[in-house]
This record gives sequence, C-alpha cells and structure tokens, in this order.
Amino acid sequence: AVLGCALWVLLPGVLGEECPSPCSCTSLGEARGTRVDCGSRGLRSLPALPRLARSLHLHNNSLASVPAGALDSLGHLQELELWDNPWHCDCHILYLRLWLEDFSAPALARLRCASPAHLWMKSLGQLTGNELGVCTTLLPTKCLQFFWRDLILIAGVIITLILVALALKFSKKLVCQLTLRGRRVRRNISKTH
Repeated sequence: AVLGCALWVLLPGVLGEECPSPCSCTSLGEARGTRVDCGSRGLRSLPALPRLARSLHLHNNSLASVPAGALDSLGHLQELELWDNPWHCDCHILYLRLWLEDFSAPALARLRCASPAHLWMKSLGQLTGNELGVCTTLLPTKCLQFFWRDLILIAGVIITLILVALALKFSKKLVCQLTLRGRRVRRNISKTH
C-alpha cells in the first residue's frame, strides 16, 4: 500500500492524471482525489485540469474568464478558490457565473469584476443580463432536449386552456339551468298563493 501511494505521488502521469504546468499537485489519497494548486502562478488562461481534482486553487492569477465547459468534468471538486483575478464581465463570464451558481453561491458572491469600467468591483452574482451586453449562444446546448421540454410545456398549456374552456361552458350551462329552475319554482309558488 505504501509503495502504491508513493508511485501515485511520484508518477502521476503513469498512474493518474498529469499535473498541469506550472501548478503543483498533491495526492489526498487514492479515494479522496488531488489538491491542485495553481494559485499565484501568473496564469492568463486555465490549464487542463485533472478530473479527480478535489481542491482547486486558481487565486491571484491573471484569469479574465473561464472557457465554456472547462469545469464540467470536475465532478469530485469540493473546494475552489478563484479570488483576486481580473475577471472581465461580458458574455464570456456567463459560463463561470452559471457554473458557480450550482457549485457555490458564496464563491460566486466573492468574485468581483475588474472590467469593463462600469462594472468594476461589482459582484459576479449581482450581474444582470443587460450588464453583460448582447450575448449570442456561448454555452453548449442540446437543442433536442429543449425542443421536447418546450413541446411538453406547450401541450400542457393547450390542455389547460381546453379544460378551462370546457369548465366555463359547463358552468354557464349549469347557471342557466339553475336560473330556469328557480324561475319555475317561483312561478309554482306564486300560482299556489
């Protein structure tokens, strides 16, 4: 077991995933994943990250955005540090914002825009769609998934409208019948008196 752990630490390219340059990686044990420290490395772009990263430190770099899909494979991630980067808050930051909404709301609240000037120091979590500008589709989407979802929603709305129309029709008919019966009862009562 000790030899296996030593090989895991010494030969990450053979037994596991390679540590991205210029980061440093520390094994947290085979079952616990890897601590990836890329903090204060002057990174301008995100390196290829190990899928088994449990802890990822990207603080104090020169990252302005994160490419769409870059963090999706990090299913074991539990800790992420992104503070002190010059985040450029335009459409390209949308992926990171949406990903952080699912991963960690406090982490999202701590990140601040460095540019453009009108958004300087604004929290990524407080950005509105209008502030990001006109965003074309930057995020990968599965059109068929949205098609079926929209089709089901439209069908549900149509069925609901039909049921409401039928309910209104029958309620009018019922009101008319009750009104006619009420008049008949009054006529019968007035004839007997």
